[in-house]
Amino acid sequence: MELTLADVRAARSLLADHLPPTPIWSYPLVDRATGATVLIKHENAQPVGAFKVRGGLTLLSRMTEAERGQGVVTYSTGNHAQSMAYASRVFGVDCTVVMPTGTPRAKVEAVEGWSATALLSGDSLGAAERHAGKLAAETGARLISPGDTPELLAGVGTLYLEILEAHPDLDAIVVPVGSGTGAAAACVVAEALAPHCAVIGVQSSASPAAHDSWRSGTLAERPNRTAVAGLATGRGYALPQRLMAGRLRDFLLVTDEQITEARRLLSTAAHTQAEGAGAAALAAVMTHQEHFAGRRVAVICTGANADMSELSALTEEGAGSPAMHR
Repeated sequence: MELTLADVRAARSLLADHLPPTPIWSYPLVDRATGATVLIKHENAQPVGAFKVRGGLTLLSRMTEAERGQGVVTYSTGNHAQSMAYASRVFGVDCTVVMPTGTPRAKVEAVEGWSATALLSGDSLGAAERHAGKLAAETGARLISPGDTPELLAGVGTLYLEILEAHPDLDAIVVPVGSGTGAAAACVVAEALAPHCAVIGVQSSASPAAHDSWRSGTLAERPNRTAVAGLATGRGYALPQRLMAGRLRDFLLVTDEQITEARRLLSTAAHTQAEGAGAAALAAVMTHQEHFAGRRVAVICTGANADMSELSALTEEGAGSPAMHR
């Protein structure tokens, strides 16, 4: 399956009874630090603290009763896991999330808090994926790919409908990329509603698989070394890459340290706690100012689920850096 604007509009109808639109606000000190007019889409305000809940609810709402009765199995280290757990609780579906053995306990507890089963297996997300596939084959549960499931992308696309219907004059939308579901959905919506608006992806330079896949036009595997959990993917995903090809205007890289600096700016200037992935889009605008100076830009704060190491980084050396005071 591909993804169309009609799919995204249908997802918005499905989500209407579950999620209100999230706010999109601007902050003078963020504009001062970036040299652009920046609108922040606050997906950190979602019930699981991240945008992916839109996809999970859309997926479960489209499944038949018979399919729901078989349950779902997926693999994730964070926000996709919570999204599937939350949506499964809403629809009364058995959900198992396979997570690598090194997943922080707080992320495991977040999944279990929504009444899903968190199963630790393997030393990487790839190993967890393999175990999830085996489990689904044994039980008959539906295996859910975080990146290659069209219903997830349709749900995620609703946030870009909200942005472009409220602000059709935007010059660019900057989207953090892990698997690429958000950027792919943004491309489809912007192409239909605002073709003048550039969709720009951003990924950590420590885990550039999606970036390198898009640049090369082939699905690439790369070392996965970022400390930013929401961007920690070691391979490109076929469906997002197919949708981004020819639509994504540019794809930028930032360092983990630049993402931390953007988190500090969000905390002090935009009253916002963001996880690393949630600050990556702003990091791109701060770091690559030549692309954005004087333009109207929306950045997606994709989530607020910072772990203790991310929270402690905000108070470490660098909290008073010039970027926050320009």
